[in-house]
Amino acid sequence: MTTEIMDRQSIAAAAARIHPYVRRTPVLFASESEFPTPHPVALKLELLQCAGSFKPRGAFNRLLSARIPAAGVAAASGGNHGAAVAYAARALGVAAEIFVPTTTPPAKVDRIAGYGARVVRVGETYAEAVLACEERQRQTGALNVHAYDQAEVLSGQGSLGRELESQAPDLTHILVATGGGGLIGGVAAWYAGAAAIVSVEPETCPTLHAALRAGEPVDVAVAGVAADSLGARRCGSLMFEIARRFVSEAILVKDEAIREAQTFLWDRFRLIAEPGGATAIAALLSGAWLPPEGARIGIVLCGANADPAKIAA
Repeated sequence: MTTEIMDRQSIAAAAARIHPYVRRTPVLFASESEFPTPHPVALKLELLQCAGSFKPRGAFNRLLSARIPAAGVAAASGGNHGAAVAYAARALGVAAEIFVPTTTPPAKVDRIAGYGARVVRVGETYAEAVLACEERQRQTGALNVHAYDQAEVLSGQGSLGRELESQAPDLTHILVATGGGGLIGGVAAWYAGAAAIVSVEPETCPTLHAALRAGEPVDVAVAGVAADSLGARRCGSLMFEIARRFVSEAILVKDEAIREAQTFLWDRFRLIAEPGGATAIAALLSGAWLPPEGARIGIVLCGANADPAKIAA
């Protein structure tokens, strides 16, 4: 896969392919009285997507683009990707086996199992779950659905960018939380420089930030409040070439800023966001990212798989 075929045409094709299976999530246009900035802000409510995150877009596109073997599909995940693959597999009537680290929150494990997938808990990190999944895939011949480093997955996630552009066509800056990079890679490929794409990561999971500084994907230590959804040790090679061209900034935020952003979303809008889902907005709320004059800001709220009792207490 090269960036030459990761383009608007492939993303538009993915959007048409997955249309019957995913939601067109709404955009909330925040007023100045609702948001502590003089700049217009549009919140893309992808946390209302099927299975609670943006991930079904890529999962469905991967499954619908491939011949699925009798063994079904296999995926490694920190939680959200596994839920998305399990959800897509159930919708399409195929078996799914999902490998997650032992640190994955019980609520996410229960969601994956609730969609009918077999859940295998192995290792303490996402990287260990990936190795176990790859070994199992070699044994069974199941279709591997990578969380972020596959062309079909990237194109599916890019459908969010296509959708957002149609809903809020005048945005100048779009803030996206980054883990392995599937979402920001797809969104950046769709906009292709038409808007500034800003990556936001926890300081404790600086995967793309480190890669851009090094000039190539590198391994980083991952930890912290959002590690279950943004804790990829190394960003995807496919998205990295897109990021080098089309991601304008890579911002880091503190875990405390992420927690405060979760509280803000509940208090102000009655939205439940998991830590990864609140990471992008944390950059604006905390001042880690300062919008330039005249900015019209889009922020992707990408996941809702959190324990409501920990936010709305």
